[in-house]
Amino acid sequence: MNEIKRMYYVKKAKRVVDVLNKRKYNAVYVDTLEQAKKIVLDTIEEGSTVAMGGSVTLREMDMINEIRNGNYKFFDRFAPGLTFPEEVEVYRQGLLADYFLTSTNAITEDGKLVNIDSSGNRAASMIFGPKHVIVVAGYNKIVKNLDQALDRLTEIAPMNCKRLKNHNNAPCVPTGECVDCMVEERMCNYISIVQQGGKFEGRFTVILVGEDVGF
Repeated sequence: MNEIKRMYYVKKAKRVVDVLNKRKYNAVYVDTLEQAKKIVLDTIEEGSTVAMGGSVTLREMDMINEIRNGNYKFFDRFAPGLTFPEEVEVYRQGLLADYFLTSTNAITEDGKLVNIDSSGNRAASMIFGPKHVIVVAGYNKIVKNLDQALDRLTEIAPMNCKRLKNHNNAPCVPTGECVDCMVEERMCNYISIVQQGGKFEGRFTVILVGEDVGF
């Protein structure tokens, strides 16, 4: 990326981190995904139970293998060979995890975390259940306001349907546009908005990365 352009986005990201801290998240800015990864691994206590949302950002960090191979009890929704009912049972177990790792679909400049889910496990886990929630997001997730956040959800839905084999037949995949479908493969069933992080002190950690990562 052009350095002047990157400087602009980094300054915006740092402003958003300040807003997030005022809204009682524990928020921090880092330059790279590797720095974000170190913070995540330093934060999670060994022996903890860990669950994870579906996330391109976390995959780019190789967090699945890090948690699988670490000294944790991993509610591994990504284990090969799981049937969908078995995967859903892992979702349920993960609601009581010590740590829930995820990204977010959008962060508004006034500090809201906005997400859209197919099964709802990520939305549910962010809102209530796991003792700690760690959110990692690139500065490409920052939007002006809630209206832009909701627009962003529909823009990325076709990409998420394309990358997930259980959603490949959704009508947005060939068109690249949301059509508010009613098919079983629909990605967009649940929308969540986290407005501030202070209900349970210290529960939310948000790591905002100075890179364009994830969808």
